[in-house]
Amino acid sequence: MARAATRLRDAQLRVTAQRMAVLAAVEDLPGHPEVEAIRARAQQVTGQLSLQATYNVLRVLTEAGMIRCTQIAGLPARYEPERNDNHHHFVCRLCGDIIDVECVVGAAPCLEGNLPASYRVDEAAVTFWGTCERCAAQRS
Repeated sequence: MARAATRLRDAQLRVTAQRMAVLAAVEDLPGHPEVEAIRARAQQVTGQLSLQATYNVLRVLTEAGMIRCTQIAGLPARYEPERNDNHHHFVCRLCGDIIDVECVVGAAPCLEGNLPASYRVDEAAVTFWGTCERCAAQRS
């Protein structure tokens, strides 16, 4: 929790128990947790934490650049610590696992769209869909 408090101060955000608990939960949970998993972990520290309060904290932390919200079509929002690496994701169609995939081409934003010169791209999101190793092995 002390690390979370320091990170919040460094981002010039007010340090609250809810913010510390949610930030620590996102950093401690493996993979790309959903809001309910983050809330459950944060509640171990804060006691009661409403779903709305969890969403509010996640929004503040995302806007501050501390965490990343990943929106993948057909799935609930997922969260992870922001690493400023503009990575992409692979989603298993069978089990729903999500793993990180390094930038497809070069440095961020990794891809160049065929856009007018006046458009400024700062991020490119690619989602690869398929079958993970575990599910492929189970199907064999």
